[in-house]
Amino acid sequence: MSGLFSTRTCSRCVKRFFKLHTVTDRRISKACHSDEHIRSFIRENTQITGQQSLTPEIKLRLFTPDCRFWRERPELWPFDDPYWAIYWPGGQAVSRYLLDNPEVCRGRAVLDLGSGCGASAIAAKLSGAAHVVANDIDTVASVAIHMNSELNGVKPPACVTDNMIGSEPESFDLILLGDMFYDESLATSLHSWLDRCIKIHGTRVLIGDPGRAQFEGHSIRRLLQHLAQFELPQCVKEENYGLTCSSVWLYHPNL
Repeated sequence: MSGLFSTRTCSRCVKRFFKLHTVTDRRISKACHSDEHIRSFIRENTQITGQQSLTPEIKLRLFTPDCRFWRERPELWPFDDPYWAIYWPGGQAVSRYLLDNPEVCRGRAVLDLGSGCGASAIAAKLSGAAHVVANDIDTVASVAIHMNSELNGVKPPACVTDNMIGSEPESFDLILLGDMFYDESLATSLHSWLDRCIKIHGTRVLIGDPGRAQFEGHSIRRLLQHLAQFELPQCVKEENYGLTCSSVWLYHPNL
């Protein structure tokens, strides 16, 4: 069992995969592949799942132990690191919160930052958001987001693959972030950019995280208002180092 996902912990397997490749080894541009080729690759190498998550009503194409690249040699993976193929617990909490509280995004312009599989963008669509943008710098993720939207019978969100963190803030009513505080430098950049979005546009920011050390120890933590906590399904606990719950927070800086 030497593939991308050869242990029980999805996040651990992704990190292992990262270490096995240099940037030049693994960064093959989506421009080399048509969207239809990528769609076919995703169909062949993922499974439709989601029932064992916080949002069983949302179907997603994800990696499972039955998928080829759970066992395949990592160097055969042809694209960037597949964050989009895992439904991370912070994103699960944000998506669950939106579905339980649709008034939060109903009629609003919503940005799902670091969208990954697109579940939070889909939840915003299902909750009646007027306009949804899914931002992920992995161009393959944008294809996966379109496929997952189609699975759930919603119009795909506008997908932006430029890095929006640090860009001139656009006028969004709501920004969603799940599992984005895994790296201190990224978290610090996020902190500064979110402050600008709030100051210029009065944007609300919802953050989902299962209580990772990087999140709990960051200075942004003291500026958050706790909104909800969800107990993770057993399989998700096992895949995430035994983390048991995931929470949603409202970012409320003193500007």
